[in-house]
Amino acid sequence: MAEQPLAGRRAMVTGAGSGIGAAIAARLVADGAEVTCVDVNADAVRAVADQVGGTPLVVDLSDQAAVADMAIDTDILVSNAGIQHVAPIDEFPLDRFDLIMRLMVHTPFQLVRSALPGMYERGFGRVVHISSAHGLRASLHKSAYVMAKHATEGLSKVTALEGAGRGVTSNCVNPGYVRTPLVQKQVVDQAAAHGMSETEALEKVILARAAIKELIDPEDIAAAVAFVVSPSASMMTGASLSLDGGWTAT
Repeated sequence: MAEQPLAGRRAMVTGAGSGIGAAIAARLVADGAEVTCVDVNADAVRAVADQVGGTPLVVDLSDQAAVADMAIDTDILVSNAGIQHVAPIDEFPLDRFDLIMRLMVHTPFQLVRSALPGMYERGFGRVVHISSAHGLRASLHKSAYVMAKHATEGLSKVTALEGAGRGVTSNCVNPGYVRTPLVQKQVVDQAAAHGMSETEALEKVILARAAIKELIDPEDIAAAVAFVVSPSASMMTGASLSLDGGWTAT
């Protein structure tokens, strides 16, 4: 029987209806955790939960009242839910800016705030934020997303300081471009916009700043999360773990 380092632990993964979140949920279940899969898309999150052996929870995480009503009693919190909107600052729609701030700044704070008392009481907790290379760098026309990811980095570090000595760690995992339907659509769109092949668009546009010109598999992000919440990472806290093909090395 495969080793299950998270046996007996409870985990909550937001944005678990697809992509990175679904891969993380699957990995944590495989490592022995009881996983609650949270997403706004009811059909998607129920399908993922059924597939991986988790428990679905349908919540609109941009609704602050709905988030406040969540009963969060978990050993491991993986904050992954997020959206993107691309526009210059002077053209950025305020309603989209507000939505991104609610979903990607206010909600992670509220989730951590709700989870910490139980973690402190048990003397164990693992908080993981799926940040981004954009939590460490900036890109044109992504002001709200970059702001939100930089805020995530700050929240994680403060949580790490406050949780020190109480069995709670907090870390960020910082992917570059991950192989998801959303990113693959960007490749197609950029190829059409620049009149080049999809391979050229991937290497010369999407991954222009990365040393390794390949998309990251969601399972690789899940493996990083599995390490961060494992017993082997008990001294890792306040860190930002980059998986970006060398993007942030430039």
